Amino acid sequence: MSASWLLFLALGAFTGVCAGLLGIGGGLVLVAALVWLLPGLGVPAEQAVHVALATALASIIFTGLSSARSHHLRGSVLWPTVAWLVPGLLLGGWLGSLLATRLQGESLRWFIAVYCYLAALQMATDWPRSRPERGDPPRGPGYSLAGAGIGAVSALVGIGGGSMTVPLLVWRGVRPVRAVGTSSACGVAIALASAAGYASHGPTAGLPAGSWGYVYLPAAIGIALASVLTAPLGTRLAHWLSGPALRRVFAAFLALVGSSVLLG
Repeated sequence: MSASWLLFLALGAFTGVCAGLLGIGGGLVLVAALVWLLPGLGVPAEQAVHVALATALASIIFTGLSSARSHHLRGSVLWPTVAWLVPGLLLGGWLGSLLATRLQGESLRWFIAVYCYLAALQMATDWPRSRPERGDPPRGPGYSLAGAGIGAVSALVGIGGGSMTVPLLVWRGVRPVRAVGTSSACGVAIALASAAGYASHGPTAGLPAGSWGYVYLPAAIGIALASVLTAPLGTRLAHWLSGPALRRVFAAFLALVGSSVLLG
C-alpha cells in the first residue's frame, strides 16, 4: 500500500496542476491511471472502470475547491454565471452517475476513450472560436439547461466538466482565464453530485476495504491531498503562460490517455 499511496499522491499532484492551469484533463488522466492501477489493489476487473470514475470524481471535489479559491482570489471566477449553471450541473451529475452504475464497464471504457479523442480534437483546434469579450457575466436559464448536459457527460467520464464548460464560456465572450476559473468552481458541483450518486448506488460488498459504494477512499484521499497543494501552482501558471502551444501538447496527451483506456 505504501507504493500505492505514492502513486496516488503523484496522480493528485499532476491533477491539481491540470485543474488550475487548463480547467480540463485532470479527471481524464485520473480515470485512465486508476483503470490500470485498481485491479492490482483488489478491485474486480469488471468494476474497475466504475470505481475509477467514482474515485476520480470524489477527489475532484477538493481539487476544484482549491483551484476555485485560487482563481477567486485573482478575480477570475464569474459567480453569477456559476449560480445559473449549478442547478443543471447538480441534476446532470446525479443522473449521469446513476446511468453509469447501470452500464457495463466495457461500454463506459469506450465512452471515456471517445470523449478523450473529442476533447483532444477540441483543444488542438481551439474550437469554438471566442466572440468579442463581453463586459457582463453570461447568465440565464439556458445555462442551467447546458449545465444538465455538462453534468451528465462529466459523470459518465469522470471529469469536472472543464472540457465543456471552458469552450462554452469562451464562445460566449468570456476571457479564457476567467472561463477556466469559473469552470473550476462549476467542477465542484459536478463532482459532489456525481460522487454522491456513485457512492449511494454502488455495491455493498465485493470491493476492497475502504470503499464507499464505488468510491475507493484511500485513492480519493491520497489524490485529493496532493491536488489541493498543486492546484494553486496551476492557477499561477494559467495567468503567466501562453495558451496555444500548451493546448496542442495537452491535446496529444489526451489522445494517448484515450488509447490507454482502451488498452486497459
